[in-house]
Amino acid sequence: MITNEFIFFGGFIAFVIIVLAVDLGLLSRKSHTVSFKEAGIWSLVWVTFALGFYMIIKQYGDQIHGIQSFEQLKQVLDKYDPEGLVTIVDGNFEQTLQNYRDNMALEFITGYLLEYSLSVDNIFVIILIFTSFKVENQYYKKVLFWGIMGAIVMRFIFIFVGATLIHNFNWILYLFGAFLIYAGLKMFFGGDDDDEIDQENHPVVKFASKYFSIYRQPAGDKFFVKEAGKTFITPLFVVVLIIEFTDLLFAVDSVPAVFAVTEDQYIVFFSNIFAILGLRSMFFFLANIMHIFHYLKVGLAFLLVFIGSKMLAHKFLHAIGFKTEYSLYIILGILATSVIASLLFPKKEAAVEKEKELE
Repeated sequence: MITNEFIFFGGFIAFVIIVLAVDLGLLSRKSHTVSFKEAGIWSLVWVTFALGFYMIIKQYGDQIHGIQSFEQLKQVLDKYDPEGLVTIVDGNFEQTLQNYRDNMALEFITGYLLEYSLSVDNIFVIILIFTSFKVENQYYKKVLFWGIMGAIVMRFIFIFVGATLIHNFNWILYLFGAFLIYAGLKMFFGGDDDDEIDQENHPVVKFASKYFSIYRQPAGDKFFVKEAGKTFITPLFVVVLIIEFTDLLFAVDSVPAVFAVTEDQYIVFFSNIFAILGLRSMFFFLANIMHIFHYLKVGLAFLLVFIGSKMLAHKFLHAIGFKTEYSLYIILGILATSVIASLLFPKKEAAVEKEKELE
């Protein structure tokens, strides 16, 4: 079983490295401003990859844990499906195995959609960071690329440490649930008061200033500058560090949220990474139209409260037969409602700005 998990996981990491290497080496040789069209195409590419992976899990998901017999399947279900969501058909191993694959694929796509949705809040913050630190548009792509690379490493640590804690101390699910409800309520009542970042007093800026020499002159898209035998980090690299720090805080919300969908750390990791990989293109796709979906943040707040409540009430929900697909439907419903409400009831400021542009 360990061998299969290692091979499947290793193959996934190799895929990610190859795709990112192609992007960095062939498609990002020159810093440039990403157009709406380019962002849309890449967003479609990453969503297509995720859907393709969904089909792979639906057909071969059992191979992740190397399931070869009914006994192995029951061991995996005892560990990753304590609520009994997978229907076991006595005497029919193949049907039970397909039920397991179907549920695993559903957990992946639900976790992916949840993580992708919560990434929108991260985009709000990234836009704020770029604006506050006056980062030029043509450098956004490079900064986000390396920010995502760091995020992948941090998610790996978060997810597998979190899974170990959950499997050994199941009460942590209740702690995660309470925290998610708190985060959702904070997001809902927090409003839009985070409209600027204090460059000098930001904790990452203070840390960088204390332990590194910062280059104070324009350095283009460089992260490091060597001058008079001394190596400096550039303000652009400081922005990368801030984005990494932001994602670390963001992961505290999003990773526990996906554990409400599945306790299989591999599915949590796969869904998280696909969502993170699509974050950069989604940033460029949504950056200029984000103001239109002004109720989206309210929807995300409700989303966190729902997921947190689901964690707190998971035993009760199991008793009444609450299935994985119900979570998917509710998540889709919350997102659709927030988007439709944004379009039906646009912000007055946005309407005024649009009229001025037309004039």
